[in-house]
Amino acid sequence: MPINTLLIRHTRHKPDKLAVVFEDHRLTFSEFNARVNRLANALAGLGLRKGDKVATILGNSLEVLEVYQAVAKTGMVVVPLSPLLRGEGLSNLINDSDSVAVISQADMAPHLDEVREVLTAVPDDRFLLIDAELPGFRSYRALTDLASDAEPQGVVIDRDDTYNIIYSSGTTGLPKGIVHTHQIREAYCTGFASSYRIKPESVILHSGSLVFNGAFLTLMPAFYLGCTYVLHPSFDARRMIDSMGSEGVTHVMLVPSQIIDLLAHDDFNEDHLPSLEMIGSVGAPLLLEHKQELARRLPNRFSELYGLTEGFVTILDRDDYESKPGSVGIPPPLYEMRIVSDQSKDLPSGEVGEIIGRGPITMPGYYKRPDLTAEAIKDGWLYSGDLGYVDDDGFLFLVDRKKDLIISGGVNVYPRDIEEIIVQHPEVTDVAVFGVPHARWGETPIAAVVLTPGSSASGGDVRDWVNERVAARFQKVSEVLVLDAFPRSVAGKTLRRIIKQDYIEESP
Repeated sequence: MPINTLLIRHTRHKPDKLAVVFEDHRLTFSEFNARVNRLANALAGLGLRKGDKVATILGNSLEVLEVYQAVAKTGMVVVPLSPLLRGEGLSNLINDSDSVAVISQADMAPHLDEVREVLTAVPDDRFLLIDAELPGFRSYRALTDLASDAEPQGVVIDRDDTYNIIYSSGTTGLPKGIVHTHQIREAYCTGFASSYRIKPESVILHSGSLVFNGAFLTLMPAFYLGCTYVLHPSFDARRMIDSMGSEGVTHVMLVPSQIIDLLAHDDFNEDHLPSLEMIGSVGAPLLLEHKQELARRLPNRFSELYGLTEGFVTILDRDDYESKPGSVGIPPPLYEMRIVSDQSKDLPSGEVGEIIGRGPITMPGYYKRPDLTAEAIKDGWLYSGDLGYVDDDGFLFLVDRKKDLIISGGVNVYPRDIEEIIVQHPEVTDVAVFGVPHARWGETPIAAVVLTPGSSASGGDVRDWVNERVAARFQKVSEVLVLDAFPRSVAGKTLRRIIKQDYIEESP
C-alpha cells in the first residue's frame, strides 16, 4: 500500500500521543498532522500536482518532516538535497530532478540567487524559505499559516508512484538520482521495524542529516507504528547522550564517526542509558575495535547495517554480534544475496567477490538514466561494487570497495585490513587508508589518522608501530598523516577521496 494513510491513522486513533520533538516543539499526532495538511494544501495552492518534484535544501528541521509527510499525501515527489551544495553542483541536481519548487533556508538564499537564472523549471513564486522573508523568496510559514488544515482531497496514490529521488553523489560528474516508490518506503516501514524490534511505544532519536538515506531506516518505522520521533538540528554527542536519558530513547541510528564521538564520553554506557534498546550503525563499516568497546559499554544493543541506497541490505542482528563480531550480518527475510566473480559466476564460501543482491527495496532505477541503471541492475540483481565473502553460515564479511582496492606489486591490498590494525594503536581514534601511485610498486598504502587529544605521537611513530604489526609486507604503510579531523559528508561519512586528493596535490 502507499504510505499516505499512516499519519491519518495515527491522528484518528491516538491524536494526543507525542509524535515529534524538535527543539522547543513537542507536537502530538493531531498537531503535527494539521501542520502537514497546511503544507500540502499550500503547495497545491501554488499549482503543484501529483508527480511534481519538490527540492528541499534544508538542514534538520521540523519543516523537513512536514515535507516528507505532505508529499506522501499529495503524490508529489520530494528531492532532498544537501545544504552544502553550491553553484553547478546545486543547479545540476535541481534541474536533473525536474524540480518545480524549492524549499530552503535563509543561508542558502545567496547561493540560490547565483543559479536562479538556470533553474528554468522553477517559477519565481516557488522559491520558499522556512526561516526568513527575503526579496525573491516566499515565506513558507506565511503560506502554510493561511492554508487549510483539512486532509487533501482528490488524489489517488498507487504503491508504484514515486515518493522521492535521492542523489547518491553529485557535485561533479553525472548525477545519479535514486528513485524510491511508495512501495519501497512501505518496505522500509515494515522491514526495518521488524529488524530493529521497533514497537509503537518506542522512542526514536535522530541527530544525523535527514538528507542521508540512512535516516529513513528509523524514520519510516517511526511513522509507520506511531512512535515518538525526536530530531536534533545536528549531531552533538553530549546533547545526544543527555536526550537519550531525558526522553527515554530506545532506538538510535548512527554513522561510525558519530559512534566514535559518543565513545569519547564516559557516561555513554548502560548505567546512564537504561532505556536504550538499539544502537544501529550504518553508512560505512565500523571497525572491530570500536564495535568491541561499544559492546562492552552497552551489551546486546549493537546492530550494523550494510547496504546501498539503490536497494539491498544485510543486517548484523544484536543477538548475532557475539558470535560474528566481524560480520555485517545476513540479508533480512525476503532479500537474497550472492558473491560473484568478475564474470558473474557464484563463488564458494570464503572466496572474495562482488556482493550482489535483491529485495523489496531495490530501486526501479536511476532517474532518467537507463544506461546507468543497466550497469547497476542485471537480471534483477543489484551489483554493489563492494567486495566481500560469506562464511559457511552465510554471514557476510566486507573486504572493501572495489574502487578503494590498492594493487601494490600485483597484490590486492585491502585498506580495511590495515585500518583494523591501525585503530588498535592506543592514541589513534580514527583512521582512513588509501593508495597513491608508486614508481616501483604501482601503488602504495598511505594512512591518515586522528589522534587522541593531547597525544604527542608523530606520524612516523604510528607508521613504525603499524608496520611492525601488519600481517604482510605489502600491507606496510609508506606514510602516516596526522590530521586534526577528517573531512565528512553531510551524512557524517569520512571523505577518503578528499584526503587522498589533498595528499596527492600537496606531494612534491
